[in-house]
Amino acid sequence: MRSIDRKLIGTAGIVLAGCVAATLLYCVSIGHGDVARAADPRAAVEVDVAKDISDWQSYSERLEAIDHADIHALVPGTISEIYFHDGQLVKKGDPLFLIDPRPYTAAVDQVKAEVAASKVRAAFAQADYERAQKLLADNAISKRDFDDRRDQTLSADAAVKAAEAAVEVAQVNLGYTGVTAPVSGRMSRAEQTLGNTVNAGNGSPKLRTLISVSPIYAYFDVDEQTYLLDLSRLGRESVPVRLGLASETGYSRIGKVASVDNAPGPCSGTIRVRAIFQNDDGVLVPGLYARIQVGSSRPHPAILIDEKSVVTDRARKFVLVVDSQNHAQYREVVGGPHYEGLTEIRSGLKLGESIVVIGLQRVHPGDVVKPNLVPMTGEKLAQAQ
Repeated sequence: MRSIDRKLIGTAGIVLAGCVAATLLYCVSIGHGDVARAADPRAAVEVDVAKDISDWQSYSERLEAIDHADIHALVPGTISEIYFHDGQLVKKGDPLFLIDPRPYTAAVDQVKAEVAASKVRAAFAQADYERAQKLLADNAISKRDFDDRRDQTLSADAAVKAAEAAVEVAQVNLGYTGVTAPVSGRMSRAEQTLGNTVNAGNGSPKLRTLISVSPIYAYFDVDEQTYLLDLSRLGRESVPVRLGLASETGYSRIGKVASVDNAPGPCSGTIRVRAIFQNDDGVLVPGLYARIQVGSSRPHPAILIDEKSVVTDRARKFVLVVDSQNHAQYREVVGGPHYEGLTEIRSGLKLGESIVVIGLQRVHPGDVVKPNLVPMTGEKLAQAQ
């Protein structure tokens, strides 16, 4: 469904059909003879001329978080500390959980002791190898014994490196006992509580879910025509987009189109679009229903009239135009988008013409009327009625 955005409105001096005071009788010709009718003072309104109109294409979709992380333990153990409460906002790197670190601290100490022992064995093997070199020079040792001591030196050096690598692994596992936030966002309700024993890996039950808050994505599907008219220019110029919630009548947030999918869906023929909106107040929640409008960057002049002045007759729409002799005349029109009680008329009306807005049920084609000027739409029109 398309709507329009009225950037600049100017009065064109166009009045709509109406009458004078209710106490005044005005004679019009209807059928056989003349019949006296009481005139209604609530009868006419100006046609506004929009000199800068942008079309807006409307969609209904759900919001999605940019980042969604299921928090799992990377090492098994018992949860000994929880540093947040349900629903709390956290920043990237903030501590979330502490898994009992004592077994992992002991593992680090153990492998460090193995490093020390490996270095002692490596030092002894190196000294023995150096003695073998002197003995070989005096032909006091066989070549086989010399090669064996050289191999022992190389093996001892490799054992030192393996022990040092084991220290790194143990220290990494010790670091994993402290679970931190991978992104900034809002924490979910409790999945695993204090004192629970958890396993490691994605196959284990998650500890919590963390979703980012601001900015937030809105996904929607557009047809090919909208893509070609409004979204194919993405990358060369920005595409305006706005968002309204179910509790709102308007559109309270302005965003931008972040990306357009690279191909239409094979079955639907629509193209997936992603818009991005700031959400500093945290009101927008993933999964929330939202109304999205995508704007056109090609403003065009248009005539806007009160949508109540357009009558539907089967498949046709028409208005009653007041001619120069103040006769109401039938005029078929082609309507466009709606905006705040106004409808765009794409064909059928010209500037300077007058149409009936109020009291259409009392005016028929050919009736003589006397135009009376009243405000256009909204609060002023409601007061006039």
